[in-house]
Amino acid sequence: MTSTLRRWLIMTVLSISGGIIFLLPFLQEVYYIPMARALNLNNTEVGSLMSIFGVTAMISYFPGGWLADRASPRKLITTSLLSTGAAGLYFATFPGYEMSLAIHAFWGVSITFLFWGAMIRVTRNWAPPDEQGRAFGILETGRGFGEVLSSMAFLAVFAALGSGDLALSMVITQFSALFILLGILAWFVLEDEVDQSHDAGEKPKFGLREIISVLKMPIVWLIATVILTGYSAYWGLFRFTSYATDIFALSVTIGAAISVGKMWLKPLAALMAGFIADKFGIARSVAWLFVFLIASYVAVAVLPGKSALVPVMLFMVAIASLAVFAMRGIYFALLEEGGVPLAVTGTAAGMISALGYTPDIFMPLLGGILLDNFPGATGYRYFFLTTAAICGVGLLASLLIYLKIVKKRSGESET
Repeated sequence: MTSTLRRWLIMTVLSISGGIIFLLPFLQEVYYIPMARALNLNNTEVGSLMSIFGVTAMISYFPGGWLADRASPRKLITTSLLSTGAAGLYFATFPGYEMSLAIHAFWGVSITFLFWGAMIRVTRNWAPPDEQGRAFGILETGRGFGEVLSSMAFLAVFAALGSGDLALSMVITQFSALFILLGILAWFVLEDEVDQSHDAGEKPKFGLREIISVLKMPIVWLIATVILTGYSAYWGLFRFTSYATDIFALSVTIGAAISVGKMWLKPLAALMAGFIADKFGIARSVAWLFVFLIASYVAVAVLPGKSALVPVMLFMVAIASLAVFAMRGIYFALLEEGGVPLAVTGTAAGMISALGYTPDIFMPLLGGILLDNFPGATGYRYFFLTTAAICGVGLLASLLIYLKIVKKRSGESET
């Protein structure tokens, strides 16, 4: 096998598995109402499933990043995919609320401790420093295609089987089987050692001193803020499915189709963002994307739920989705632009992710509480306005990265 062929096979397996591995714990994005019905849960309880996933994920991100700097990515990713799929097969039986919580808690560990840091580290090693935007953009594009193609296929199965409990169980089973198949493939395609070719002078260290040095980097905390706020915006997209059915009186199947439809925007947005950001600058690109997010969420919040305004609603959903997916495609490229050493990539990514993905804990619970306490359009209005305000914090953080760190590094390089 040639080095070029293996390189692209690595990215293919990495991006497809990275695209689908979160689909089981995030099942409610597309199947919110059918899932609540099958498990006999209210809005707050459904939100609690994602919140417990968020708690265990948050706890796992940092040690998982540290592990990614010293362990075989092949073993980490393969084990993650196999164990996540096995738990999914049990979840397909629709266990009780307590067991459902336990499964989501396990997914937080199996995905974030074993998979996430290894994926970020392998991706950063996959491309040279001046092509980090496109490397992460290609990763996110592949993740997008993997997510949308599998979601569309399984949504068709869901609709064909009558959109009931059996149909949902079959969807979960198929997702789980796909994880297991990808885990087997990852074992034969991925490599045991991470390629250090574009930074061969660095010798990986994993002691307390390196961990403390990461914690002392301002760029790490600013990137964490960018990802936390951008990921909150991503969670905002989840509510568009129930928003379309509850406020605009669209059917459950059409609402789910909207969720799957916006997934098609991810590959295009991520790929374009990667190449544009390499030319325009990562931090500057992220700042502009936050501007679009703030505008779109405010617009959705004040939009009346009239059938004549469905096209306007869909347009705003498309703008928000494009901005979120573009940002997700490039924000980890801030590691390179911000000067984080390659040798501590996993540790830094773990630290950043531990803070950056805390919306898994509070955003679903926040949405559930707002909708339960403020029924109808008012609850959605409060939720979308809160999301817009969070994006405002992200805009400030991205501007600080550009003005205080990126421009300073650029000036030092020229000197």
